[in-house]
Amino acid sequence: MATISENPLLRHNHNKRGMVTRALEWIVEWIADVGEQVLSTFRAVGAFTVFCMQMFSWLFSRLPRRETIIPNFYQVGVLSLPVVALTGTFIGMVLAVQSYAQFQMLGMETRMGAVINMSLVRELGPVLAATMLAGRVGSAMAAELGTMRVTEQIDALTSMGANPIYYLVVPRFLACLLLIPALTLMADFMGVVGAGVFSIYLRGVDQHFYWTNSAKFVGQFDLFIGVIKSFFFGAAIALIACHRGFNCDPGAEGVGRAATSAFVHSFVAILLLDLELGIILDTIYYSIWPEAPKLFG
Repeated sequence: MATISENPLLRHNHNKRGMVTRALEWIVEWIADVGEQVLSTFRAVGAFTVFCMQMFSWLFSRLPRRETIIPNFYQVGVLSLPVVALTGTFIGMVLAVQSYAQFQMLGMETRMGAVINMSLVRELGPVLAATMLAGRVGSAMAAELGTMRVTEQIDALTSMGANPIYYLVVPRFLACLLLIPALTLMADFMGVVGAGVFSIYLRGVDQHFYWTNSAKFVGQFDLFIGVIKSFFFGAAIALIACHRGFNCDPGAEGVGRAATSAFVHSFVAILLLDLELGIILDTIYYSIWPEAPKLFG
């Protein structure tokens, strides 16, 4: 009887069965990897949901003491003013630089203020202020809480009878929720000033028509939309950063990874919230005010 190595047909069938077996093994491994990623995602979403529920339960049951809240307000609000003001100023000036040539070709330089200021108060001001704060505040929160987790300070708080979520998370959440809208208004103001200074004093746009068109097309509801968005951005930054810090991996590498993932996840959450809130708020805006003024109408 011929062996597999002596019979070409048997050798071909054996190789074919080996390829099918390897393909099936690869498919099984791929399905297992996908299943593991799906389960890991569900576990992460579940853990984050439980963390948020615990934080809100403490928030609505008892507010932190003054000496706990004030340092967090100072860290989030006062120390963030310079970077937010500088960012807003240069964003407004960059918008003016990029818009002037196009508006000049159309002979509509005086409409620049309406377009730039509308973009600032509705979109760029809230999003860029929140992004800067996610990098400065969110990463710092995640690194600080991660270091406390690694050095077992959070476990020490628990052993002394203090709830770490109430003592560490709630003050930071309140600081981001209440102060990021104020910082967004600062970014909007500095952006409007920066764009106005560049357009009027460096490009010679008529001052009267520049500000008149801005006041005509940018209303209180536009500013309200940006502020409402910033509340959601601040809440997302605080919750994501604190959750990443509380679930930090051991070691210095784990702390660095927690700070990085806090910023990345916060930035993605800001973009998703901006899209969803933009659709919802625009629908409300045009249902309440269907005859809203058009910039080029």
